[in-house]
Amino acid sequence: MLSATQILECKGKRKIAQITAYDYGFAKIAEAAHADQILVGDSLANTMLGYKSTQSVGMNEMLIFTAAVCRGAPNTHVIGDMPYRSYETPELALENAKKFIDVGASSVKIEGYKPEVVEILRKNNIDVCAHLGLLPQTATSLKQVGKTEEEAERILKEAIEMDQCGAYAMVLEHIPESLGERITKAVKLITIGIGGGSHTDGHVTVLQDAIGINGGKIPPFATKFCSVFDVAKKGIEDYVKFVHEENF
Repeated sequence: MLSATQILECKGKRKIAQITAYDYGFAKIAEAAHADQILVGDSLANTMLGYKSTQSVGMNEMLIFTAAVCRGAPNTHVIGDMPYRSYETPELALENAKKFIDVGASSVKIEGYKPEVVEILRKNNIDVCAHLGLLPQTATSLKQVGKTEEEAERILKEAIEMDQCGAYAMVLEHIPESLGERITKAVKLITIGIGGGSHTDGHVTVLQDAIGINGGKIPPFATKFCSVFDVAKKGIEDYVKFVHEENF
C-alpha cells in the first residue's frame, strides 16, 4: 500500500492512477489491476444509488461503502470522500474524518478552499486530499471553471495555500489544461486531474465511466475502456432465455 508520503515522492517521477470504487467486488478488481489509489467518491450518490446530486448522501452511506472498499482492497490506499456538510467546521471535519480512518481509509478528501480544515486534520495525523476547480457538492453549473484570468488566479492561489497547509494531493476537476499545468508546477503536492489536462501528476476516473457499467453518456473528459453493461446485458438475456425455455 502506498502511503501519502510515498505518493508525494512520485511527483515528477511517475503518474498516479486513481480510480473510484464503491463496493467490495469492484475494489478487489481495482486492487488486482494495481490501481495506485481508490477513491470512494460521493459520486456513489449518482452511480450506485441513482440520486441526481451528491448532496443526497451523508456520513452513514459513505462509511458503509468505504468500509466495504477497504475490505475488498486491503493493500491499496483508499481515500474516503467526505460528503456535503460533513466538514463545515474544523471540529466537525476532525470528528468525521476520524470515522473514515476507523473503517480503514488511508486518507480523506474535502472539496473547496478549506485551509483551516486541512490544518486541523494534519495536526491530528490525518492525510488530506484537497479538491479544487469544479466542486460538484456545491456547484450550480457543471461548466468548466477557471477560464477567466481572474478565476484562474484565484484557483491557483487557493491551490498554493492548500499545499502549504499540508495536503498531500489535490483533485483538479474540469479546468483548462493550461491552469492544470500552472498549478502542478506551483505546488509540491500531487495533482490529480479529472478534466484537468495532461500535465497533472495523476488522473482519477469514475469506475462506471471507465468500464461502461451504467451505459449511456459519460462526461466529455472521461474515457470508456470497455463496456461491462453490454456484456452483462447479453449474459442476463441468455439467462432469461435459459429459464423461459425451461433448461434449468
